[in-house]
Amino acid sequence: MAIRTIDVALPDRLPEERTWWSALWWFVRRNPLGAVGGFLMVLLIGSAIFAEVLATHNPVRTSGRVLVPPGAEYWLGTDNLGRDLWSRVVHGSRISLVVGLASTLLGAGLGGLVGLVSGYLGGKTDLVAQRLMDIMQALPILVLALVMAAALGPSLMNTVVAISVVIAPRAARLIRSSVLAIREFAYIESARALGVGHGRVAFRHILPNTFGPFIVLVTAQLGGAILAEAALSFLGLGIPEPYPSWGRMLSIAAAEYARKAPWLVIFPGVAISLAVFGTNLLGDALRDTLDPRLRGS
Repeated sequence: MAIRTIDVALPDRLPEERTWWSALWWFVRRNPLGAVGGFLMVLLIGSAIFAEVLATHNPVRTSGRVLVPPGAEYWLGTDNLGRDLWSRVVHGSRISLVVGLASTLLGAGLGGLVGLVSGYLGGKTDLVAQRLMDIMQALPILVLALVMAAALGPSLMNTVVAISVVIAPRAARLIRSSVLAIREFAYIESARALGVGHGRVAFRHILPNTFGPFIVLVTAQLGGAILAEAALSFLGLGIPEPYPSWGRMLSIAAAEYARKAPWLVIFPGVAISLAVFGTNLLGDALRDTLDPRLRGS
């Protein structure tokens, strides 16, 4: 009895590993709005890093050219003190990005640590910690930030602390929910059965698996932090003068010069809107990409 053989044509070469460019192109095709948000974030980061190069004038130097409309010399016009608005908007991106990133990372880090410990230990520790988080989260975001900023005083560091306190409860709730699901997995039970300490289980085996939700949280909360900084500066409780903050620009121009010099309101407002819009779009796209339950939906 003859045995027939089947010839299988092998490919000339194995498929290449996905490169950064191919992964980026896949992300752009799958989430075009997220790509737009990423592009806006790249513009924000680039303007913050290269603010000294992009600025055409000293952002804090006053002059006699008061309320000059946008033109060739002053691209976005000047304010009531003769300061170049384009240079102030560019340098304001640095303030917004530093405050947004610092407050988001600080608040998410502290809140994530509380959520990790309370979710892993459970019992009375979880009960007390979550009730404190509920009390903090029950207050409106801006009200809590205003109370903290008013108590600490207007400064760069105090603004970061005030906004981070607002972000911490949301980070704690999110990380806790992830920890409650992860701690029931089989490999966690196996580690406990082998006598692995609680600290090693929590920080070595559970914490790395919460990085996906943590990245999504940081990206999503960054826009809220930038908006909160602008609101605090608008009310005089955020970044003090002479630092060029977008919210401070609006507070100076909104009441007295909005009709006479509308560019004082339009351009800082557009900058805030694009920054918040970009972070929200990118955060939603990262959530859809990193959350396996939303893939393919």
